[in-house]
Amino acid sequence: MKGIALVAVGAVAVVAVVLTAYVAGLFSNEGVPYAPVINPDDFVDQIDNPYLPLVPGTTYIYEGVSEDGAERNEVQVTNDTKVIMNVTCIVVWDRVWLEGDLIEETFDWYAQDKDGNVWYFGEDSKEISNGVVVSTEGSWEAGVDGAQPGIVMLGTPAVGDEYRQEYYKGEAEDMAEVLSLTESVTVPHGSFDDCLVTKDWTPLEKGVAENKYYAQGVGLVKELAVEGGTGYMELVDVITS
Repeated sequence: MKGIALVAVGAVAVVAVVLTAYVAGLFSNEGVPYAPVINPDDFVDQIDNPYLPLVPGTTYIYEGVSEDGAERNEVQVTNDTKVIMNVTCIVVWDRVWLEGDLIEETFDWYAQDKDGNVWYFGEDSKEISNGVVVSTEGSWEAGVDGAQPGIVMLGTPAVGDEYRQEYYKGEAEDMAEVLSLTESVTVPHGSFDDCLVTKDWTPLEKGVAENKYYAQGVGLVKELAVEGGTGYMELVDVITS
């Protein structure tokens, strides 16, 4: 995944749910073996997690600045699907421009389970220079060559939750931790309260991290580099068709 160039009886029930989640590989940190259990019957057709709704026909427009210059990011939820590990995934078309030049084009594959967790099943990523594809580094597909899907948004996030967003050893190992559920943020598209904030990083790039802000009913509204660099990306428009 890309960032800049997430009562006594009741208590017993909660503990049981958390333990079950750990067994299934829902939560994971860098030092824990990762082996999520994927049952196609546990997945649903739509992605309606309030923090990351992915409705076909929706395009998110982001603008910001990286250390290399001004960037624009267009993320389009397509009507296309791709079956991976017998799970039908929604295809999301993601493109990045730097100073007006297209530098990256990616097709991402997402699916949601019955508990509302949004899973990431891989990506077909192309780095572009002067209109020519120069690299496909970072591409991976769950179930191929040991790659495993991860979770990009929890169904019931809680502060302190840490989880893998993707896993292809040595190539794609993004992690996230929930920092807050009550943040307020203002971006060109509007002002939002009670936002979910995650810290995203990868053990493949030590000392580099960014915070991501998600608004309920909208999705990702802001990315901000917090370690190992500078830069930000903010939501400027949402287009539906």
